[in-house]
Amino acid sequence: EKWDFVLVSDIHQVGSEKEMKRKKFLVELRKKGFIIKKIEDRKVFYGVRAPRQIFWKYQRLLRKPNSRLQSPGDNQEIPVTTSFSLLRIRIVNFILQNTVTPDLEKLRDLMKKKVFEAMFPLHEKEEKREFLKEHWARWSEIFCPQPIEKIRCYFGEKVALYFAWLGWYTYLLGFAAAAGLVVFIAGITTFNSSQVSREICEATTTIMCPLCDQQCPFWLLSDTCTYAKVTHMIDNEGTVLFAMFMAIWATVFLELWKRQRATVVTDWDLYRWDEDEEELAIDLINNVQHEPRQYQHSYFRSTIILLLVLVMIAVMIGIAHALVIYRVIATALFTQSPFEFVREQANMVAMVTGAVLHYITIVIMTKVNRHVALFLCDLEKPRTFSQRENNFTVKIFTFQFFTNFSSLIYVAFFLGRINGHPGNYVRIAGKWRLEECHPSGCISDLFIQMAIVMLLKQTISNMMEYLIPWVKCKLCRQQWRPRKRRMMLGEEEEDEDPCKRQWLSNYQLNEVNIFSLFDEFLEMVIQYSFTTIFVAAFPLAPLLAFCNNLLEIRLDAIKMRRLSRRMVPRKANDIGIWLQVLEAIGILAVIGNGLVIAITSDFIPVQVYKYLYSPCLLGNNTDMDCTTGYINHSLSIFRIQDFEPHTKVPKTLPDFVREEIKECRYRDYRNPDDYSYTAQFWHIFAARLAFLILFEHVALCVKLIAAWYVPDVPQRVKNQFLDRQHNDLR
Repeated sequence: EKWDFVLVSDIHQVGSEKEMKRKKFLVELRKKGFIIKKIEDRKVFYGVRAPRQIFWKYQRLLRKPNSRLQSPGDNQEIPVTTSFSLLRIRIVNFILQNTVTPDLEKLRDLMKKKVFEAMFPLHEKEEKREFLKEHWARWSEIFCPQPIEKIRCYFGEKVALYFAWLGWYTYLLGFAAAAGLVVFIAGITTFNSSQVSREICEATTTIMCPLCDQQCPFWLLSDTCTYAKVTHMIDNEGTVLFAMFMAIWATVFLELWKRQRATVVTDWDLYRWDEDEEELAIDLINNVQHEPRQYQHSYFRSTIILLLVLVMIAVMIGIAHALVIYRVIATALFTQSPFEFVREQANMVAMVTGAVLHYITIVIMTKVNRHVALFLCDLEKPRTFSQRENNFTVKIFTFQFFTNFSSLIYVAFFLGRINGHPGNYVRIAGKWRLEECHPSGCISDLFIQMAIVMLLKQTISNMMEYLIPWVKCKLCRQQWRPRKRRMMLGEEEEDEDPCKRQWLSNYQLNEVNIFSLFDEFLEMVIQYSFTTIFVAAFPLAPLLAFCNNLLEIRLDAIKMRRLSRRMVPRKANDIGIWLQVLEAIGILAVIGNGLVIAITSDFIPVQVYKYLYSPCLLGNNTDMDCTTGYINHSLSIFRIQDFEPHTKVPKTLPDFVREEIKECRYRDYRNPDDYSYTAQFWHIFAARLAFLILFEHVALCVKLIAAWYVPDVPQRVKNQFLDRQHNDLR
């Protein structure tokens, strides 16, 4: 005995308002021909089954006269391409959601008023489900291909397309991960051979200006020897090539996915399926008098929504500023710590704790962003569910992008560039001076920030994503465990209704909603952003994402198959507006990586030095490395006597004699007399700008060529439709 849906309600007092509302709703369902079965336990369960006439009408409306559903006497199994069980669930869900009581209340209103507690389709005990359990929702199958067709037959096309996209993304991510690993290993092999790193390590007499105002002493440039070598691993010529490679990879990935998607949905006979037509058909099934909502647009409402979105973005940028202020104040406090390591590494400790705090703000703001995006969607009043879903997707991604990347953008492009110079620092509230880049280079700060955020997102977030549903499921089953009753002599045990056992086991699983799959997509798209936008600063990002996705596929499978109630299957022939979001990320990746190489990295200053100022220009010594002398050239001189009046003269290290220190060095290109920018600064500035324009234009041209070179639709699919049209005309 199969039931399409189960409604769950608390046991309400007879004659109460909730009881009356529940009865009115069930009466409306019976008027539409629904069969309802009631089972009472600690909760009241209502099994709902729709009449077959609904599905025959669906086929007639969509002009499919050859469908088996049109024959009332045909009880044979419906072909997989028009899966009858998925169709039933989809149509029944729509009717349940849109049935109106005499009080003009829908099921959503009744659930808000606690008249009903839950509604869900049932997991089926059939071959497909067991196959998915054994060959998909297992950790041991982590390196095995996914049974996309079986997933589609059980969870519907939308879920199947998500896993098909995620599998394809992970497969191609393997090539990006291998390339990133090669670049990283190449950096390690030159760990000790870099001339720039060697000069830093040998700068035992180069006295650097203090990193803070109070407790920080003068220090030697050679103290940052290890950090300089680590920085060289990610800041070298290979990084530029890898950034270009990732720009091309992002385009090729999307183009190949379009081909893969066209092949898959053609096999499903959904290539030219129209979602609006299907929604209109189900509307008419639910209500013959239904009139479609007309397209509307309000400039006033759009203006209000745009202003609210801008306010929300301003809030997130404000949070990024708050993180900056935290790091500034934390650095000042850590320099006064009683622990020597914390004092010496105050900047690094502030950066690491700031990155952890950034992750915490991401977790909190994700929940806030969801509520705000839903509120804005309600203001928009979209015409259809698919339009509402698209609007929500754009808003939540915009909010999440600024939540995740505002702080990274500051670290990449502003850190150490707006803080002034010794004797004239930019200060917060006139007291705390803005933080500087790590002495080994600005790109190391971005590397640390990205590494911490990605690792935390892929460890803690994934653990919580699995453990919370698992614990909830265990606790719910423990709570509903039946109590054994003592049997009297001669009393026979009553047979339990099999429906009750099935309904109860499904009810004990975790609740799903229309955003359950959306959350998985959002998580992966944000990861895709991390993998592409700032990959020049973190070549290992694709490798981390690849390893994470191998686990993510099975994690999502286990959640859907074992820990959660069954999702309402939805038809789809693509991943929707997510494709446009991914294409936008591809363009941002070109811009972001170009800016990282041009502004954050030392690649451009080194190249300018090699071709304009290096000893190689003299041509006397061909064996000399052309970067010899770069470090001394990149450091400016500051006279100790020019410290700000209210700033204490810094402490000295034990090996220093204060009277002998007349000047110190700092990273910048300024004249030692009036601290104005030197000609070298403007040469580097022009080179950065020229490289940025050249890199982005070349990368975008290559992306356009790759998009043109790889057709979106395979020739086999085009020929298949051509033959079908020809046969229809004949």
